[in-house]
Amino acid sequence: MKKEKNPYYSIVVPIHNEEESIIPLFAKIVETMEARDWDFEIVFVDDASTDDSPVLLEQIASLDLRVLVVQLRRHFGQSVALAAGFDYARGEVIVSLDGTFLHTPADLPLLIEKINQGYDLVSGWRQQRAERSFFRRLPSAIFHWTMRVLSGVPLHDFGTTFKAYRRETIRNVNLYGELHRFLPALASLQGARLAEVPLRDATRTTGSSPDGLGRAFRVLFELLTVRFLLRYLTRPLRFFGMLSLACFAVGFGTLTYLLYEKWGGHSLFLEYGPLLVMAVVAVLSGIQLLSTGLIGEILTRVHFEGQQRRIYSVSRVISRSRKAGIV
Repeated sequence: MKKEKNPYYSIVVPIHNEEESIIPLFAKIVETMEARDWDFEIVFVDDASTDDSPVLLEQIASLDLRVLVVQLRRHFGQSVALAAGFDYARGEVIVSLDGTFLHTPADLPLLIEKINQGYDLVSGWRQQRAERSFFRRLPSAIFHWTMRVLSGVPLHDFGTTFKAYRRETIRNVNLYGELHRFLPALASLQGARLAEVPLRDATRTTGSSPDGLGRAFRVLFELLTVRFLLRYLTRPLRFFGMLSLACFAVGFGTLTYLLYEKWGGHSLFLEYGPLLVMAVVAVLSGIQLLSTGLIGEILTRVHFEGQQRRIYSVSRVISRSRKAGIV
């Protein structure tokens, strides 16, 4: 039997309660890709939708051989849904696209043509966002500036889902939490060549914006995680070792001073009790931080040498062109 040829382009679309946008989104993707005669597939990842999204996706998959639907068992979030889509995608170039019309599929050629120039990752840049007020643009600008400084990646827009990747670039990147926002920074760990292209403004016509204070804090914590991964993923002892040395310096320095005072006839417990306790705590903290760094070094080696496990659970895969299961 002749082996089925894999499509060159895979469009990965995470879906969660987007019944109003699924049909027009699918139609626009097909129209855009067929207009350039590109060989493609569409991978919809249903992140446990509770509306009619699963029904609509199943209908689309039954009518178009180029459509694959991955249904997750529960709501894992956008990062995990994207990770599932990346695992099932067969293309050499993979494009991720938001499940709403927050981005227009008409901009797909902008990312694809750019990545075909030899880049490993091309990110969209929502340069003009007419619907956002000043009070929503300001926190966003601060976030993107902070991310550029901490990651060293010179992109204007880290928040957009609209990105194109070479398959090998994201093959070994595990996504969870809000880490899909930081894929360019994570890809930079592998030496990926990055580029950015401006996108046309496409005001959200369905669904609601997920922006909020709670999400801002979650993203902040993920930002700190990415900063740690970028600098200390393969060398955690350097991070904890520096903190340990600082604690040792404070602790032993204070103890040296207290011994000098003791030789001078002072009573340590009566006159310097709190300072003595602080010195002992500093030394013990240094020992704990050093131990944490050593354990981190061991876990790093286990991580890189151990077998990787998937971070999501699939209930069903729907496709007319291939069998269920990880490809």
